[in-house]
This record gives sequence, C-alpha cells and structure tokens, in this order.
Amino acid sequence: MKNIHIGKLIETRWRELNIPIERTCRFFKLCEEEIYEMFRLENMNSHDILKWCKLLDYDFFRLYSQHLILYSPQHKSKIKIDTSLPKFRKSIYTKDIIDFILSEINDGARTKAQISEYYRIPKTTLYKWIAKYSHENNDPETEE
Repeated sequence: MKNIHIGKLIETRWRELNIPIERTCRFFKLCEEEIYEMFRLENMNSHDILKWCKLLDYDFFRLYSQHLILYSPQHKSKIKIDTSLPKFRKSIYTKDIIDFILSEINDGARTKAQISEYYRIPKTTLYKWIAKYSHENNDPETEE
C-alpha cells in the first residue's frame, strides 16, 4: 500500500462487518454525518484510528508500519542516540509483505536486484526468503 486513505479503508472494513450505523454512533458518541465524514478523511488522528481498531477488530496501524517497511529508506547512521522510546527490530517483515515481494519476483514484475534496491532489503534476506518460502508455492499435488 503506497497511498493510504485511512477513511476509505475503515469504511471498507465497517461495511464488511455490517455494523449498524446506530451502534457506531453510540460507540463514538457522534451523529451519522460525523461518522460518514470520518470515512472521507484521508488522514485521521491516532485516537480515532485506535477507536476504529477496537470497534472493527482490525489493526489499522499495521498499514502504516508495513508502508514504512516497504517505502521508507533505512538510515545507516553511525551516530548512536540514546532514547527512552521503545526500540524495535529494524526489519520485521510480515508474511504478507514477504509473499508480496516474492510474487513480484515470480510474476517477473521485478528482478531480485531491483527488489533489493527498491525496497532496501538485503540480498541475503531476500535469498533466505526464496529458499524458505519457495516450497510453499511449488507444492506439487499428489496424483494417484
């Protein structure tokens, strides 16, 4: 997901779950028009996104995390800065991201070198994924 329109994505999930507008209005303590206005927002404050996550049982923040993994260059800074903020592992790729990247290779959309350069994924990591997950896509069906 290169462009995230959070309101549209929330509306899609809301409609999939068939949650009544009345229940949604009570949950947010807003009127119908205000709820529908939220669906038109490309950006939304984190407090409201968190509430949508709870109501719709879906982690909308993960959309942003995956976007960062795929589209944000990793900074190779030699300066170490102490911080009181939580530290996360640099490269946490979900199975969905790995599948997407491997499908780009399998479909011929990008070469391994292009994937490595465009998404800034180390070649060793990419080749490990290919070795580990290629058998999942090539399981021959047993014929008797």
